[in-house]
Amino acid sequence: MTKRKICVIGLGYIGLPTSALLANRGYGVHGVDVVQSVVDTINQGKIHIVEPELDTFVHAAVNSGKLKASIKPDYADIFVIAVPTPFHDGFVPNIDYVLSATKAIAPYVKDGNIVILESTSPVGTTGKVEETLKENGVDTSKLHIAHCPERVLPGHIMRELAENDRIVGGTTQEATKVTAEFYREFVAGEVLETDAKTAEMAKLTENSFRDTNIAFANELSMLCDKFGINVWELIKLANRHPRVNILQPGAGVGGHCIAVDPWFIVHAGGESAKLIRTSREVNNYKTEWVIEKIKNAALAFEAQNGRKAKVACMGLAFKPDIDDLRESPALYIARRLKADGLDVIAVEPNIQVHKEFEIVDYKQAIEQADIVTFLVAHKEFKKLEIETDLDFCGVLNK
Repeated sequence: MTKRKICVIGLGYIGLPTSALLANRGYGVHGVDVVQSVVDTINQGKIHIVEPELDTFVHAAVNSGKLKASIKPDYADIFVIAVPTPFHDGFVPNIDYVLSATKAIAPYVKDGNIVILESTSPVGTTGKVEETLKENGVDTSKLHIAHCPERVLPGHIMRELAENDRIVGGTTQEATKVTAEFYREFVAGEVLETDAKTAEMAKLTENSFRDTNIAFANELSMLCDKFGINVWELIKLANRHPRVNILQPGAGVGGHCIAVDPWFIVHAGGESAKLIRTSREVNNYKTEWVIEKIKNAALAFEAQNGRKAKVACMGLAFKPDIDDLRESPALYIARRLKADGLDVIAVEPNIQVHKEFEIVDYKQAIEQADIVTFLVAHKEFKKLEIETDLDFCGVLNK
């Protein structure tokens, strides 16, 4: 049986791994990205992001001729939209990239094609994809349009793309069935069928649940600081209860999913989304609280030593052992400290160059710094034997 051709729009943290996985499963994949340097890098069999095993998958896919990248779409049997869905100021969802991608594929869509939106989106976005295709002259009654949200963990994407259960929701029952059958060709997990709006809400619900649980841990950490209690010890003890599983606090919440998706519900749900809004506000406040703790330590150092402190910000990514800086509280903290006049030493083992900061080796940073603050629990930091009151991610809590 001849494998169908797939056109993937967006070659970022989801689109590229998806393209590489499908190409290695024998599908012909035409990947599309608006950044020429990204296209050129992929066509050389290389990657522009850090993700375990991705380099091997991409190299094999390109060498086999099954994966090709371009700045323009092409005709295919299946179209997968995997572009960012950020928000405007005021936490208003921004689906401009989704709609632009939809317009881009409209001239190439044929009767019987499957069009899949994988981007995490506000409820109703899949319907807007259908409307946009109609507005661009496509007879959508002859297409299968569905939403299948990604639900992978950075650092484990290649494994989880194939192993995790997937949710497929079509704009029609037939679209749901046909699209689900496609995912069952390469997904080892269960493929669950529903409608498009429920599939959209499911992903937002998953991330809002996690955000709410992290908010509880972050609020605990601030209370423990006030009471003079070691929050890491407290959580270990509380978690010995058979029905308690408190997450680990941090410097806030980042990433394109958990830090963003709950706002999609809050924006649409208004006053009915009280708990979800409060959780977002707690996690955002935790980042501001961390900034104030560091600034106070820097002021105390300056008062005692008569000069400004050099502050090492250990970690810039939004979570451990990846290079993803999207919505990163650690990066935000470093920026704020720098803007407020502190001498910031930026450390991020997973990137080499940053447009705003000179990236310094973590061992060198510790030697240079007057104040060391841990913002991300990267594996490199766990080997260190130093003392600091500014460990916001528990990396030194052996």
